[in-house]
Amino acid sequence: MSRDGKKLVGFIIGREHEMPDTVMNLLNERYDGVQAEMVKLGGTFLDEPVPYDVIIDRMSHEIPYFRTYVKYAALQGCYIINDPFVWSIDTKFMATTIMKSLDVLTPRTVVLPNKDVDTETVPDSYRNLKYPMDWQAIVDYIGGPAIFKDIRSGGRRFAHRVRTVEELIQRYDESGTRTMILQQVIESSHQYHCIVIGGEKTLLMPYSLETGHYFVEATPLDDKMAKRMTDIAIQIASVYGYEINMTEFVLKGEELYLINATNPSPIIGRELMTEDQFNWICAEIADLAARRAKTPVPMRLPVAQPKA
Repeated sequence: MSRDGKKLVGFIIGREHEMPDTVMNLLNERYDGVQAEMVKLGGTFLDEPVPYDVIIDRMSHEIPYFRTYVKYAALQGCYIINDPFVWSIDTKFMATTIMKSLDVLTPRTVVLPNKDVDTETVPDSYRNLKYPMDWQAIVDYIGGPAIFKDIRSGGRRFAHRVRTVEELIQRYDESGTRTMILQQVIESSHQYHCIVIGGEKTLLMPYSLETGHYFVEATPLDDKMAKRMTDIAIQIASVYGYEINMTEFVLKGEELYLINATNPSPIIGRELMTEDQFNWICAEIADLAARRAKTPVPMRLPVAQPKA
């Protein structure tokens, strides 16, 4: 799956430019025997060869056809970052459940029935659902304020703060076919996001809720707590087999809460982070892609490949 003797790395992206352009430039300029480019698709034939050794997927969680293609590519031996089979079943509720079972503090969370569904249904289709829903009991369990957000992991998602039953119902009515969770907000100004690349390289970044930007703290976090965060983030990446993952924490006093375990397509850009943070992430992604292209490792496929 090479071109002109070079290993081929493809990018599937959406509206972002800075990170993909930077990583592609690094791969093309610094790594001999590696070529990086945008993947171009226009319908995929069943017997169509996949030209890429590695695909960095930043958009298949938004466009179902792209997800179908990267699964097809994986079955043809292409290495996908991140694993599309695992990503397809990953949700914020599942990740929170897993981490709670490992004795990591997590916010109180409720997953809610869909407001609408995109399939044909009849009244009897909903016989397993209680009606009417006890909205007050849900709000009482979570407490306030709470965050009402899309259950899916990755990218920019539908999310709103709610404080009352009335606000929750209003946002619920706007949620359409999305599956939503309501999650307790842990009030604290100390929030940290840890990106893990290649299962072991980590960058812990303080995050400002006020500005929506990462920054560098004047007084660094103590080593013990920083190690606790990075150890949890590495453990999560290992559980899921994600090559790129963002884990989010809130520190309230001495208590560490995990508020988002997985984000396989975190937003990476100069408008959000310092130049050093951005450059480090791009350099590590480029190095990861080059290593996976030159020294292939098998992907964990969800089904056994049939023998010829």
